[in-house]
Amino acid sequence: MKIEAMKITLHEMRFYAYHGVFPQEQRVGNQFVVELTFFADVAGSIRSDELEETISYADVYEVVKAEMAIPSRLLEHVVGRISERLFATFPRMQRLTLTLSKCNPPFPGEVQSAAFTLEASRD
Repeated sequence: MKIEAMKITLHEMRFYAYHGVFPQEQRVGNQFVVELTFFADVAGSIRSDELEETISYADVYEVVKAEMAIPSRLLEHVVGRISERLFATFPRMQRLTLTLSKCNPPFPGEVQSAAFTLEASRD
């Protein structure tokens, strides 16, 4: 079999966090949703069924959770931090798409969410 791509996705990771420009957002917090897809060389796990040949989804979640717990003003900053830490922690990870959505942002109109998406690859 010729493998074209190997990607792993963690859908709708939900966190309560304190990201935002406005003082109220920093005090009260808000719901956030993280969507992560990453490409990685995990071909060995397809054959071996061994965790050591892939990336632990639970470990990826823990990295995202730790970074989400650090208050930031901008979604862009949070996404950048998460991405850098993921690449530093998981050498098999080659590229990723990461979206961070803020639910019910404090806008004067009705908006379900505001989001920032980053597509990045290992240096």
